[in-house]
Amino acid sequence: QLQLVESGGGLVQPGGSLRLSCAASGDRLDSYAIGWFRQAPGKEREGVASISSSAGGTNYRDSVKGRFTISRDNAKNTAYLQMNSLNPEDTAVYYCAAHPITGILPPLQYSYAYWGQGTQVTVAS
Repeated sequence: QLQLVESGGGLVQPGGSLRLSCAASGDRLDSYAIGWFRQAPGKEREGVASISSSAGGTNYRDSVKGRFTISRDNAKNTAYLQMNSLNPEDTAVYYCAAHPITGILPPLQYSYAYWGQGTQVTVAS
């Protein structure tokens, strides 16, 4: 069974950067598409970015395009979300998710089978 563990969250000032990591265990990540989601207090969970199993395709929420970059290193069984130019509206718990599909780039709100426990990102001065 695939297990996912996020790390890299924290407190950052507006305009700052963070890189979130999603480490997988229990299976090879190269057979899974990956998605990053976030949920702010009082709001529904929203898809932020997705990447296909081979990293051949990526998809981003409009509000993070040009600021966030999703990537993966299948050799390390890890996915990443590089977040630049952060603003207070990016404050949320961030989750990574995985689904056993290859050759397909999932839409942002895809129903992933496996989820991490989340990592808090707080953007404040």
